[in-house]
Amino acid sequence: MRQLETLIVKPLNHVLGSAPWAVERLRRHAGAHLTLLAGPFELALCIDGEGLLQPSQGAESPDVSIELAADFPARLLFDRESLMSSARLSGSADVAETLAFVFRNLRWDAEADLAGVVGDIPARRVSLAGARLVSGVRAGASRLAANFAEYASDESELLASRPNIERFLGEVDRLRDETARIEKRIARLGG
Repeated sequence: MRQLETLIVKPLNHVLGSAPWAVERLRRHAGAHLTLLAGPFELALCIDGEGLLQPSQGAESPDVSIELAADFPARLLFDRESLMSSARLSGSADVAETLAFVFRNLRWDAEADLAGVVGDIPARRVSLAGARLVSGVRAGASRLAANFAEYASDESELLASRPNIERFLGEVDRLRDETARIEKRIARLGG
């Protein structure tokens, strides 16, 4: 597990290092321990005096526990904004709020890192091409999901279609109203 923590911590600290505002916010909670639960993986981390994350031995009781949803890899790739909103945080409210704010607003400037290796113009072109690729993959995944949902509800009838659901809900409402009227009639007859 120690290797996984090191594998996660180094890139995360690299991104944190390029965001002084994030490091400053985390520095206020130096010494805090956190546990990140992501499916079968559990990472024990702590915030050091510089506002960076370090692997923790896990012997300490965590100040904050973050449990990511089971679909976190897909959310990380396709819907990053919903990743933190789907996470369950427990523990110190102050530390949890700071971590949530930092991770929600932290962005990796891949173009700047690439520019240091290949230069500004090639880095910009690769960055634009990567953005187009990611956009295309997201659009394709969205279309695939929409097509599957349409197939599942309309053609295979694995799922109920919206008109069928609305009709069912209308019938339930009508039945509830009729039941209430009958109950009132029975109450008047008995009274």
